[in-house]
This record gives sequence, C-alpha cells and structure tokens, in this order.
Amino acid sequence: MRENRVTSLAYFVTPHGFGHATRACAVMAALQAEQPDTRFEIFTQVPRWVFNDSLTGPFGYHSVYTDVGLAQVSAMVEDLPKTIERLSEIYPFRKVLVQQLAAQIQQLGCTAVLCDVAPLGIAVAKAAGVPSVLIENFTWEWIYETYAAEAPGLWPHIEFLRGAFAAADYHIQTAPVCVPQVVDLTTTPVSRSPRTPIGVVREQLNIPPEAKAVLLTMGGIEPGQYPFLAQLPQQAEYFVIPGGSQDTIISEGGMRRLPHHSQFFHPDLLNACDAVVGKLGYSTLAEAYHAGLPFGYVPRSRLRESKILGPYVQRELSGIEISNAEFDEGRWLDVLPDLLTRPRVQRGVPNGSVEIAAFVSKWVE
Repeated sequence: MRENRVTSLAYFVTPHGFGHATRACAVMAALQAEQPDTRFEIFTQVPRWVFNDSLTGPFGYHSVYTDVGLAQVSAMVEDLPKTIERLSEIYPFRKVLVQQLAAQIQQLGCTAVLCDVAPLGIAVAKAAGVPSVLIENFTWEWIYETYAAEAPGLWPHIEFLRGAFAAADYHIQTAPVCVPQVVDLTTTPVSRSPRTPIGVVREQLNIPPEAKAVLLTMGGIEPGQYPFLAQLPQQAEYFVIPGGSQDTIISEGGMRRLPHHSQFFHPDLLNACDAVVGKLGYSTLAEAYHAGLPFGYVPRSRLRESKILGPYVQRELSGIEISNAEFDEGRWLDVLPDLLTRPRVQRGVPNGSVEIAAFVSKWVE
C-alpha cells in the first residue's frame, strides 16, 4: 500500500493562451483525484486565478517565463517579428536559469516534471536528475515551420526545439494529435470536467430550462466590442452568452454578457449550453467534445493546428466552420439555428486526463 505522504510534482506550462493551462489543470485535478496527497508546483506566467478556479488540491505557483509560443497582435493574428525577438531571449536556455530552477524543484521535493509544451521543464528535469513528461497535441517547432519561409529567423529555434522536446523521458499525446508518433501514451481529448448541475447554472443565468443557449468564447480572450453584439438583445428565440470587460452580468433580452473572469467555471458554463461558437482552440474543442456539444468554430487560417482541429470538429462535434469575416460581421448568426438543432452526443470514452493520471500514477513516487 502506498505510504500516506505528499508527492510533489513540478508542472511547466506554456503561457501561450489559457488552453494549455486548462489542459494542465485537467491533468493535475485527475492526478489529485487518483492520489489526493499529490502537490503541484506550477511554473508559468498564466495568471494564478486560472489555477485557483480549476484546482481544489494543493499547489504552489511560481511566475517564470517558461515559453514563448506565438506573440499575437490579436486573438486571431500572429506577430512573427515579436515572436522571434522573444524566442531569442530564452533559447538556447541560459545555463544559470536551468540550474536555479533545478535547485528550486529539488528544494521543493519534486520527483518529476510534467510539461505542457514548455521545453524549459524538460531541461530543468534533466539538470535536477528527475524524469520529465511531455504532454502535447503539437510541439512548437512544427507550428513554426509553416512561418519560416517568410520569417527565416525562426529556423535556429526550430532546430533547437526539435532536440529540446526529444529529450523528454516520457511522451504523451492528446487527441486530436497533430503529428502522431510512437509515444508512451495517446489519449482522448483532455479537458476539465463540469462541477455544477446544468439546471443550477441556467437558473443563475436566468435562462429557462427549455430554452436554447449558445456560449460565445474566444478561448480566454475577450471577444471585444463586435458590432453583432447589438443584434443579440433584439432576438429572444435563443440565448447567447458572450464575455465582456464589465464587472457584472449584463442581461438584455436574449443576451447574457459575462465579465471576462466571471463567477462561472468555464466547463459548467459550456455544459449548460446547447452549442458553442468561437475560436478554434484545444481547450474549447476538448470541453465541447466531452460535453457532446456542436461547435461553430472560427479557425485561425495561418495556424497549422487549425488544419487538424477543424476536420476533427466536423467529424466528432457536428461542427460548422465560420470564417473570420463571417464571425466579425455577425453573419454566424445565420447558421446558429442550424447549429442549435444538432443533437448532443453522448460520449462513452474516458477523459484523457484520467488516462494520463493512471499512466503517471504507476511510476511517480
């Protein structure tokens, strides 16, 4: 029988958006459900509130610039010169930083390092003499390759990252996988799980049980002052729930506009709706997958990942593609009635987070 003692694990998370952080949270929550005496030491610059909202078990938070990802002008537009500038600031890793972080995780008693596409954690694990686990549905060098023709300054970083990711002791891929490889484990989509009954969430939003509702999300980024928002209060045949920059819920006709950081746990909110519309990103896809919701998705045309995620959404989530222009101009409202008639899918598969927890629990002490 396992001794009743705390197991500490480090988790290095890329700060690129919130999707990687919420995937990491799903894994951490599943591991703490499997082994309640597990403590996580989280290294990232994703805001701490994301982890506060998602985790009920013990964790420490350490603000460290772990990764670059893609610098962005907006939710849908990349900034390649800024990306190269930031990559050059951290790659190759500064030896003193790796040694400092290795000493820190040793002092914290961490027995392994998990990484959601933040290769710094792999280097730190090696320096600390503990195993590393890479969890991904893509790695950054694969993303950068499509931009390298116009931004050749990416090539040195592509070559560096290939080696950095290959150094992981264990490799886990989560569906939908962009570049399938021979790895230690391939899982279903990984997402956080709902915690609040649908009826309770709808009552708090003042949405009738029989009404249709759609969540509008840009993956943790405020949707902004889109002109189409003015159209929402005038219709009442369904409810649309967008985010905003205000501090309170605004209820007008068929619109329930939420604060950017609202009182609602995002998986609860999504689960209480009949469809989701928004940016095609991993966390929204995974949460919609396990909720069984149809997804009206807005792909990022230049992001290589979208070419993998889009077909998966159409195949598994009764998805409808919405172009950037259709979204910005509000023409997605024309396809919303069709999206809302598509049935909810009942899944018979485990959450990928549970699969990862079972795998890691076998060898983490």
